[in-house]
Amino acid sequence: MDRLTARQLYESLSERMAMRWVAGVRGDERAIEPGDNHARRPSLVGYLNVIYPNKVQIIGTEELNYLDSLDSRQRWETVQKIINYRPTALIVTKDQPIPSDLRDAANESDTPLWHSPKRGHEIFTYLQYHLARLLARKETLHGVFMEVYSIGVLITGESGSGKSELALELLTRGHRLVADDAPEFTQIAPDVIDGHCPELLQDLLEVRGLGVLNVREMFGHTAVKPSKYLRLVVHLRPLNAADDLDGMKRLTGDVGYREILDVRIPQIAIPVAPGRNLAVLVEAAVRSHMLKSKGIDPAQTFMDRQAHQLRRTAPW
Repeated sequence: MDRLTARQLYESLSERMAMRWVAGVRGDERAIEPGDNHARRPSLVGYLNVIYPNKVQIIGTEELNYLDSLDSRQRWETVQKIINYRPTALIVTKDQPIPSDLRDAANESDTPLWHSPKRGHEIFTYLQYHLARLLARKETLHGVFMEVYSIGVLITGESGSGKSELALELLTRGHRLVADDAPEFTQIAPDVIDGHCPELLQDLLEVRGLGVLNVREMFGHTAVKPSKYLRLVVHLRPLNAADDLDGMKRLTGDVGYREILDVRIPQIAIPVAPGRNLAVLVEAAVRSHMLKSKGIDPAQTFMDRQAHQLRRTAPW
């Protein structure tokens, strides 16, 4: 998402946080930009701070007590300073009475002022998570995203390489579909990519000759997964003669990495040829990846054994 307006934020929060919009209704187009949290020291959301203001200012009991402790002139100056920073929204917690001067200032400046019965830390925790996901970097990739043995696997390849047919066979073997054709990926942590399905494509899988299939209706609710962390890319490519000549690839497999949102995701390339059971190969690739993540590498074990054997039989 390029930007998040106050109206969009309120609509996503109002039910969960029992929020009410009490003042500054005309400020619904105020926005949070993805880069706002890098422009200055604080985060996008936090408790009232008049020195390093947050984009969303939470006003709890202590903050209201602080305002009440000021004399009339200091209080007026403080309220004006809060308003002048043009926050996206102010949130008063625990259904506390909203000071009239704060309400009037919000209305005059079109600053959204919201009221919630929730405690400050509940709003703070939920908003941090919510904003991080909404404003995170996103990328849409071509492929089929599935959960195989609890691992998020993106199946890629040229058009017509058999991605959807492979997905259909994996579904019959008990694995789950996240998204077909255009899964969306979001960077939710420095090394974590979360993939989900666009609303338009939910539960659907397009297979040449069969058309669009509803996976949920055909295989049941457990055959569909709403989202999954991306842990492995399986790339389908045509089989070529060089595959028989590259001895190292025959030992280790065609393994590497793919950069997605600046995160290195392990990738395994599987040659496609008539007679190859791709579903079994993908399952084996996922199992092998899981073993390697635990430090078990059969190819390295074989090479170590071979090196040991050569040392034993060497004439010197």
